[in-house]
Amino acid sequence: MIRYDAVIIGAGHNGLVTAAYLARAGLRVLVLERRHVVGGACVTEELWPGYKISTAAYLCGLLQPKIIRDLDLEQLGYEILPKDPAFFSPFPDGRSLFVWRDDAKTAAEIAKFSSRDARRYPEYEGFLERLATFVEPWLLRTPPNPIRRRWDDLAALTRLGWETLRLPPPDFVQAYRIATQSARDFLDAWFESQELRASLATDGVIGARGGPGTPGTAYVLFHHCMGQAAGKRGLWGFVRGGMGALTQALAAAAQRHGAQVRTNAAVAQILMRDGRADGVVLADGEEIAARTVVSNADPKRTFLDLVPSLDGEFRREVESIRSEGVAMKINLALDGLPQFRAAPESGMGPQHRATIHIGPTMDYIDRAWDDARAGRPSREPFLEVTIPTTYDVSLAPPGKHIMNIFVQYTPYRLAEGSWTALKESYADRVIETLAGYAPDITSRIIHRHVLSPEDLEREFGLTGGDIFHGEMTLDRLFFMRPVPGWADYREGLGAWGLGLRTTQVVLLPAV
Repeated sequence: MIRYDAVIIGAGHNGLVTAAYLARAGLRVLVLERRHVVGGACVTEELWPGYKISTAAYLCGLLQPKIIRDLDLEQLGYEILPKDPAFFSPFPDGRSLFVWRDDAKTAAEIAKFSSRDARRYPEYEGFLERLATFVEPWLLRTPPNPIRRRWDDLAALTRLGWETLRLPPPDFVQAYRIATQSARDFLDAWFESQELRASLATDGVIGARGGPGTPGTAYVLFHHCMGQAAGKRGLWGFVRGGMGALTQALAAAAQRHGAQVRTNAAVAQILMRDGRADGVVLADGEEIAARTVVSNADPKRTFLDLVPSLDGEFRREVESIRSEGVAMKINLALDGLPQFRAAPESGMGPQHRATIHIGPTMDYIDRAWDDARAGRPSREPFLEVTIPTTYDVSLAPPGKHIMNIFVQYTPYRLAEGSWTALKESYADRVIETLAGYAPDITSRIIHRHVLSPEDLEREFGLTGGDIFHGEMTLDRLFFMRPVPGWADYREGLGAWGLGLRTTQVVLLPAV
């Protein structure tokens, strides 16, 4: 029997990055993917003839430039198409707000609502840039473990403390606030225009179990502004060929260095011998031996489903991870571009090339969250809409378009009914909401594909339909992620003795 140096459970983007680096280091690596295609939730699928859909994840912005360089992804087919404008927010009164790559153009847009905010906006952007520059290096380091309290962990904590003290005092104060506040409180202190605040607050609620007024959403906002995969801090873009082109490039990078990738290979159990992980057992009974098992699955799926007979405090901590999604994904094939009341000119305009936000005020979005908190889909949902074919015409037949709609809030646990019964009728409600801003959208739809939170769990293995694999709140970040004391990716070493590795996963609607 072949004994691998590492077996990786799941060929999502995190698992493939891990495979590529391990194989590049000369290890014998095998990646096992449950589905028929690599990519996990970062995949392109031809749902209808001629339409190539980014079925789940739909934008790229947080992929580390270091990974792109190290794995030569651009030579392997990865190409990002930066969005410009970044955002388009239409409002019920017919006005609209664009946020552009060019700061001067953005300031002119903001000045339509507040000259004070137009002057303040560059300062806001500058603060986010400085804070991201401080935080980003720590994303590429193993978090220190203050629970274990070894010398190397204490040294890393000391280093973090000294680096934190190098922040200018005003930035330190704002950083503390961004870690603890709601997006509403954070943005209220910066800007007076409710239109601008609502447009910026959307980054704080994407995928989050909370509205702009929920503490912790300021950090989610910041997290979405950190990436620079599209060439500018906080800017996101489309991947040419759909999101699956990224994971195909990652798979090619791994295979180029000798890694093996198997699809239709569902792992049923992590094989334990003498108290340590020693390989995996597939659903068909095949056993595969490995010195190390790396799980790209989320913590709950890994430890509660795949590790046999795990109990005690560690299990209780894993069980306490909050992993219940609040989002639905709707994919549409269109016979033409919809026209917006707030941008009535005919033909393709900048509004079609932006991320379109339907959520005119923070109160609107908070009310949508209040519905979800009561266990019902939002009566007036918040929508994030993109049209990737305005950048990449190869994704659809000539003259046709694809529209992605990310919908909030759709709670995984419903107070009444089931998602099987409700998802199509609720998708009708979503289209009706969008039609309030783009009246001809209904007549443009040729095909529709709806993924409820339950579908995201079933199809892509996202426990609870949670795109973050666990809430992005202060009690679940950095050395507290996935659970206190186990943030070094070596779950169960020492007291638990499992010899199991996990990838630190944050799967956004984008990568």
